[in-house]
Parts: sequence; C-alpha cells; structure tokens
Amino acid sequence: MIRALAASLALTGAAMAEPTYTFLSFEDLDGWAADDHAAALAAFVETCGDIPRTDWQRLCAFAKDGPAARDFFETFFQPVLIEDGAPMLFTGYYEPEIRGDLGWSEAYAHPIYRLPDDLVEGQPYLTRREIQENLPLEGQGLEIAWLADPVELFFLQVQGSGRIRLPGGDVIRVGYAGKNGRDYSSVGQRLIADGVFEPHQVSAETIKTWVKDNPDAGRELLWQNDSYVFFREVNEVPAEKGPLGAMNRSITTLRSIAVDPSVTLLGAPVWIEKDGDDPMRRLMIAQDTGSAIKGAQRADIFFGTGPEAGRLAGNIKDSGRMVVLMPVEYALSKVTEPLE
Repeated sequence: MIRALAASLALTGAAMAEPTYTFLSFEDLDGWAADDHAAALAAFVETCGDIPRTDWQRLCAFAKDGPAARDFFETFFQPVLIEDGAPMLFTGYYEPEIRGDLGWSEAYAHPIYRLPDDLVEGQPYLTRREIQENLPLEGQGLEIAWLADPVELFFLQVQGSGRIRLPGGDVIRVGYAGKNGRDYSSVGQRLIADGVFEPHQVSAETIKTWVKDNPDAGRELLWQNDSYVFFREVNEVPAEKGPLGAMNRSITTLRSIAVDPSVTLLGAPVWIEKDGDDPMRRLMIAQDTGSAIKGAQRADIFFGTGPEAGRLAGNIKDSGRMVVLMPVEYALSKVTEPLE
C-alpha cells in the first residue's frame, strides 16, 4: 500500500451492495481506439509478473515479448463493468517533494517516523494526537528525517510516499511502511460538516491554506484523523521511476491507479472514463490501494511527482466509470463471485 491517499477529500457516497458484473465490448469503451495502448502495456508489464495466477502469468510472458499493444488487450481480455450501487468517484494523488533535513533543528522540527517495534499489525496503536502531542516515540531512533512544515507531514501521510529534499540539494525517498491500526477519517469532510467550506470548495490546497492560516484550529482538525502512517526509506528506486505502489513496484504517472483490491485484482488493466473539467479516457493499471479507496467504482489516479502534480491531483473529484479488463477465461469464471 502506498498511502492513505488524497481521497481524504472525497464525499461520502451511496451505500455499497454486493457487486454485479456486466460484460461489455471494446466498442462500448468511450475513446478506446484513440488511447496510447503501448503506454498502458509498458505499465502493465511492470507488475503483471507479480499476479499469482497461471493464466495471468502466461499473458504476462506474452506481453513482455512486445506484441501490438491494442491487439494484445483486445484479443486476450474481456471488459467487465463491476458495480455495487455507489456512484463512480475519481480522485487524484501524487508523490510530494518536501523540504527536510536528517537532523532536528528549530527550522526542521517535525519527524517522519519508522515503524515502532511495539506496533502490532492490525491492532490499535497510539492515535495521531497521542503521537504528536505527547511525543512518546522520541528517543527511540525512529526518525528518518525532520520536516519544516507539519501540514506537509500530514499530507505526506495522506499520499503515503514522497521525496525529501535536503538543504544541500540531495534527495531521499520514503514510502509507506505501515499504520497505527486506527480508522481513517476525512478532514475535508469535517470542514464541510462544520460549515467552513462548501463541498465544491474543498481541495488539498484549500485545506493546507486553511490549516496554515488557523494554526490552533488547524492542528485540532488534523488530529481528528486518528490514522497515522509510518515510513521506510526506498532510495533503491531510481530517481526517474515512480514511487512504489501496493505491489512493491514503481507506479507510472497517469497510467497507475489505486483501487479496492477486494473488488479489482491488483495488476489488472482498468479502462477509465473520467468526467469533469479535464475529462480522461485511458487504459490504466491497478497497481495501488488506499484506506479511503473502497468499492467497485472508486479509483485514485496517480499524477506524478512534485508541486504541479499535487495541484492537478488535488483538483480531481469527478464522476464517470471504470471497466476492469479480465483475461477471457478468468472473466467467465469470476463474474458471479468476488475476485480473489
């Protein structure tokens, strides 16, 4: 899992029912013929070898031989629309680049922590408030780096990965290592519920600005989200590659999405039809997850690294639909039951 995700800004959708599965044709996919299928194939081969099924492994081996990309997908895959009663919601996420240092100072006073030794996966641990207000993790050597801005630390945890630019210009990369076993809650929804903003006004930049302009109330707002993410260094990932996703492989800008893995198999191609101010029709690969990504028609689009990617990702809160591409035999065997 790469992060808790920018879906903190998402609005609550309709109640989810048991998934239904509908076969579509490629002609039913709006804009299919115009997409860059080769770019999708390149992203697909990054992770297809990690799908633990024989049928997928055969397709992966063929994909790595360099077939004509569009023919490959149209020959071996079946488009399947999976629905659960909730409307489609697309959000965006990115890899931040944040100022930080390897040692504490007054300028860099907000630590990024490694996983504590006494944390047990799946069991409740200290809340965000307890970790940041009482500082129980100090003195344990858990600090990877210190950041200048506590709000940027919060959004680094929302994204789940990032690059820390040190004063001398060097960069270290951190990725998701685990969390504290507490439920995730949306600070964007809290601001809406409190009447601070209307739903259409809420974005990552709006929240950042409000917290910085209201430091005491802002700190209390962030502490409403009990969930807390711990990190690990991932400097083995080349600088030109994207951060690691849930499959422990680099994800690809505007070709990788985060999905609910209980519905959509990780590594599967997924056709998206995103509406909104900047419509998107393209073949993506489901290579990531997030604690706020739940349901059949729910996806988070990876926009890349840095401030511009963050600006673009923070503005995404759009409707549309997503269609999973399944190997034909796999689709026939799975359309009446949840995916494994």
